[in-house]
Amino acid sequence: MTRNHPFIGVGAVVFRGPEVLLIKRGKAPFKGHWSIPGGGLHYGEKLEDAVHREVREETGLEIDIIALIDVFEALPQEADGEFLTHTLMVDYIAEWRAGDPVAGDDAAEAEFVTVEEALSRLSWDKTRGAVRRAAEVRATRGA
Repeated sequence: MTRNHPFIGVGAVVFRGPEVLLIKRGKAPFKGHWSIPGGGLHYGEKLEDAVHREVREETGLEIDIIALIDVFEALPQEADGEFLTHTLMVDYIAEWRAGDPVAGDDAAEAEFVTVEEALSRLSWDKTRGAVRRAAEVRATRGA
């Protein structure tokens, strides 16, 4: 799966009141693991349009994007130093606007849970960090 160019993905930490949206991945990579909704940026697509599309495809929800959380970079390597991938993830904070979470696209499950529950389910430190940062930013905005 070696690539000669970076993969760019988007994700959203979506809040509905005190809860945050999680999806359980239904396909590889990371099938069966909990994450935030997100996926690949299409050529010619604006970042925020991609966030709306990915959340809608994976959960059926409509959202309002609030702010950029951060850009995360991953460069996993083989033992010989060969890069497996070069991934940039652009994560946003969003608020639920409409709909009930229904798993779709590559999500096997989709549900709102408390922030604490989300942090315990998430497999990746960078995703846990994005949820923590989103909760902090949201708290400073008085939400």
